[in-house]
Amino acid sequence: MTILSVLDLAPITEGSDAAASFRNSLELARHAEALGYHRYWLAEHHGMPGIASAATAVLIGHIAGGTSTMRVGAGGIMLPNHSPLVIAEQFGTLESLYPGRIDLGLGRAPGSDQVTARALRRNLDTDPDAFPRDVVELMEYFSENSRLPVTAVPGKGLSPQFWILGSSLFGAQLAAYLGLPYSFASHFAPQMMMQAIEVYRANFQPSAHLDKPYVMLGYNVFAADTDAEAHLLASSWQQSFVSLRNGRPIRLPPPVHGYTDTLAPHERALLDSVLSCAAIGAPQTVTHVMREFIARTGADELIITCNTFDHQARLRSYELLAGVREALNT
Repeated sequence: MTILSVLDLAPITEGSDAAASFRNSLELARHAEALGYHRYWLAEHHGMPGIASAATAVLIGHIAGGTSTMRVGAGGIMLPNHSPLVIAEQFGTLESLYPGRIDLGLGRAPGSDQVTARALRRNLDTDPDAFPRDVVELMEYFSENSRLPVTAVPGKGLSPQFWILGSSLFGAQLAAYLGLPYSFASHFAPQMMMQAIEVYRANFQPSAHLDKPYVMLGYNVFAADTDAEAHLLASSWQQSFVSLRNGRPIRLPPPVHGYTDTLAPHERALLDSVLSCAAIGAPQTVTHVMREFIARTGADELIITCNTFDHQARLRSYELLAGVREALNT
């Protein structure tokens, strides 16, 4: 059975602001918890006018404090931007406040453009081994028998659930080597998805954290009462995605009828790639598309993102998807 979860990019829509985005995120999290979604993740991005989740750990605390049972976490923390000790203290604090509910997904991308990355990074270390070293150091801070000269307080002896994130083979290999669950960013970079899944599963080494491979895939879903309505809702995300890929990040714009017909060939190619990991339509359409995707990938879990201009339409999309959950696994 494939589990369904929520990935919230905390979108800032045109004419709105981060405060409204945070209110919407909390409402969505409570809605998702009531609908039975398993976990709720927030992504770290910086310098993006349309994404409000830059202070990811702070926002996770806001969501975890407003919910009661659902797992809440980072999808993910971009570790090159941070000291492992600081992240250990932040997530040790979260795990202390909300025990047994906190996930810590770790990625090696900066989550920004290069100019912003230079402003964020502790250094410009290009050593490919830097990220694995930082991951191991971070995990060691949580060990009851840590050998590090500094103690993470809070942190030591606590156990948030660690994940490795990726959009290439690097993260798949690291997750397999460390025996951690693996989340692939197929919702925006699906090109190497199948190869990464194969590498992870083939090379997985059981650990104290996990006894067998566990794959979660990012997936875009825009569900509505009709196919036409769903495609209109998805046009806001499509506009934002194409603009970002063209180097012009924007706030999430209103939907546009016939948007894909206006695209240049190279822009359509960009969109077609990411649409391979998307289900857009009425419940019956979404069920059919997602069932094929699950059968093809064997995903243990799908983490669903849905960036719509209308917040009520986003709530409705997750509600419709929850309604077809059982049908997806038959």
